[in-house]
Order: sequence, then C-alpha cells, then structure tokens
Amino acid sequence: MDRYSKDFGKKERVLNYACQTYQLSRPNKVGAVMALIRECQPDSFEQWQSWYFDNAKTDCKNPTKITKETLNELGERLYAKITEIVIPEWETAFR
Repeated sequence: MDRYSKDFGKKERVLNYACQTYQLSRPNKVGAVMALIRECQPDSFEQWQSWYFDNAKTDCKNPTKITKETLNELGERLYAKITEIVIPEWETAFR
C-alpha cells in the first residue's frame, strides 16, 4: 500500500503539540477528517484531495466549506505559533 503522508521525523512532536495546544486541526477547523476519509475511500492522494475540497465543511454550528485558502491560512497560523511561541518557550524551558 502506498503511503501518502510526509515523514516529519522529530518535528512531528512539535507539530502535534502545536496543533493540539492551539486547536488548529480540530473538526471545527478542518472537518471530521477521519469520517471524510472513510466516506471517500480514496485510491490516491489526488482523488482524496479533490474529494476533500469538494465535500469538506467545518464541523460546527454554522458549517463553512473548507478551501485550499483556509488550509493555507491554518498552516500560516501554525507556523507562526511554532516559530513565535513554541520554540522560544521550549528554548527558555531547557536552558
């Protein structure tokens, strides 16, 4: 079976920490991803990507369609949180 996820190595812990702490990967931001994957049953990354952007909505009181732009904005927020808050806090904590 092909693997489509990227290997982030040791950085994955930082990504997971930041996503959990700042709730950037919650269903109200990116949709109920596992339920969407089960519904789609993709055979390729391209199939999944197309289906996701056609069908994914935020899981909240007033659902909104998820677009590449909304995911890019979440990625930019994640990067900012990691570089401006998480890394400096961790560097200070481990000095």
